[in-house]
Amino acid sequence: MDHFFVIANQLKDPDLTTTNLIKNYLEEKGRVCYVQDDAGHSNGRQFKYTDASRIPPEVECVLVLGGDGTLLQASRDLVDTGLPLLGINMGTLGYLAEIERQNIRFALDKLMAGEYTIEDRMMITGCAYHHHKKLMEDMALNDIVIGRRGRLRGIDFNIYVNDAFLCSYRADGIIISTPTGSTGYSLSAGGPIVAPNASLMLLTAIAPHTLNSRAIVLPDDVVITVELGGAHVPDHEGAEVTFDGDTSVKLNVGNSVKVMKTEKKAHLIKINNRSFVEILRKKMN
Repeated sequence: MDHFFVIANQLKDPDLTTTNLIKNYLEEKGRVCYVQDDAGHSNGRQFKYTDASRIPPEVECVLVLGGDGTLLQASRDLVDTGLPLLGINMGTLGYLAEIERQNIRFALDKLMAGEYTIEDRMMITGCAYHHHKKLMEDMALNDIVIGRRGRLRGIDFNIYVNDAFLCSYRADGIIISTPTGSTGYSLSAGGPIVAPNASLMLLTAIAPHTLNSRAIVLPDDVVITVELGGAHVPDHEGAEVTFDGDTSVKLNVGNSVKVMKTEKKAHLIKINNRSFVEILRKKMN
């Protein structure tokens, strides 16, 4: 690789020390490195770290500096470019990030030498409806969460798979996750861990009011519909659907969210030859 683009969450690299280290090191090696000047100035939800239209056409790789949230958002913003992303962990756990900051030069050398692989990760798309009117549509690499807003109260959810009724929950929320997202919010809610190259979706209830709730594993070719039931409540006490913990829209009783696999994929660069089991053991213990 000879042409690189850096996206930095400046809350994690406020003085651009790591960003400049990368740029200077690549340029010393005769490579070209672009930096998005205003990347990551805000930590507010619905803020976009990257504008795909500003990436020069010759760029071969995007280096993402930050935590998992930064990488998730960059993967969604850039999905139409087809560019591979390398996550560099500037946060805490950084489960999705391939490289820790102390190994940056090692990783850059591997990229320049062509010693890497690219993993394609499944993504899902969700569309929220008010009756038949579309409210919002977006994608997620990790998960789509339909959860409560306002005061502590359960929500009645009706779940359908390919328009066939599956079950009902009274719970704080419903998580629909990809294999990549199985180690995120879904795991905290009691869902299983799934290898990232599996072809499936997970449906996990958040704090369900029942004695026998279990996460449900579904094939990746189904359409999952989550319908909000129960009595109508004020908007500030309703629900919302959130995509990768980022973009969201408010929901209320009678609204629904349809989730399915999208043919678009995130492309994540792997430098280390660590297996899924090794990563799991190291970062989850």
